[in-house]
Amino acid sequence: MGVDLNLLVSLNALLEERSVSRAATRLHLSQPTLSTALGRLRQHFGDELLVRTGNSYRLTPLAEELLETTGQALTWTDRVFDTRPRFLPEVAQREFTLVMSDAQLPIFGRALAELVADEAPDIRLRFEHSTARMISPGVEWLRDIDALVLPHGILADAPSLDLYRDRWVCVVAAATARRGPLSLAEMSERPWVTPYHPRMPVLSALHRMRQSGVEPRAAISTEDFLAVPHLVAGSDRIGLMPQRVARLAVVTEAVAIVDAPFELGLLVEALWWHPVHERDPGHRWLRQVAVRAAQTLAGPEAPLTSA
Repeated sequence: MGVDLNLLVSLNALLEERSVSRAATRLHLSQPTLSTALGRLRQHFGDELLVRTGNSYRLTPLAEELLETTGQALTWTDRVFDTRPRFLPEVAQREFTLVMSDAQLPIFGRALAELVADEAPDIRLRFEHSTARMISPGVEWLRDIDALVLPHGILADAPSLDLYRDRWVCVVAAATARRGPLSLAEMSERPWVTPYHPRMPVLSALHRMRQSGVEPRAAISTEDFLAVPHLVAGSDRIGLMPQRVARLAVVTEAVAIVDAPFELGLLVEALWWHPVHERDPGHRWLRQVAVRAAQTLAGPEAPLTSA
């Protein structure tokens, strides 16, 4: 049986989408056309590849193995034939949707927006707020957005690029700040404003506290980092937040950054995306701009230039 290169494109879409209808939509083909292609692929490999389970499909073991190689094969095919159009940012008209926390938006989001405005005036950026309910361990939900900015520790099976480092710090009302770090007793006795749920795996600072004998009493939990200084000001609460965004808050002189008696830990912020975006020329450009935006960030938490 001669192999049609178009079958490779169909195979990759079917394996990534795990759906004939979604693969057809992605390739701008009809469902009968993709069904025919799936039949030819099944005949060629002598395997079902996609097996219906309820209202969805699962990949056979052979299909799981093929999924890893079809993407690589298409990448080399693209390079050989140069079949995909170039992305010209200076004339492109497109909207990219990125999900990130409010702590990342005024830091990384602003740097990204400035570079995009300079290089691609007709490109629109849509920023959506990340929440604990939105972020799930799997990667399928990433299909509907272009990228997610999230520290390492939650996602594992999606492509990613490291962007920049940050570190956890404590903030307190300026009137309660004193010279020297907080004591262990203060950290145990005073109420806390913590981000997200205390058991979120990304909150390495809380793990470090417990390892040091501090069990923080979370009086308030919030998914809005920019609200933490307002919830701390004028109170005896201690807030936990990334240092870069905390520095924006201390200019109000209502709160101050204070040290803990031990290192609270680093954050490595990364850009994550669904594999379906891997070879999209526009998405490649977006990822390159994201890395360059991270490299412009100043401060002791150096950007990750080797990402």
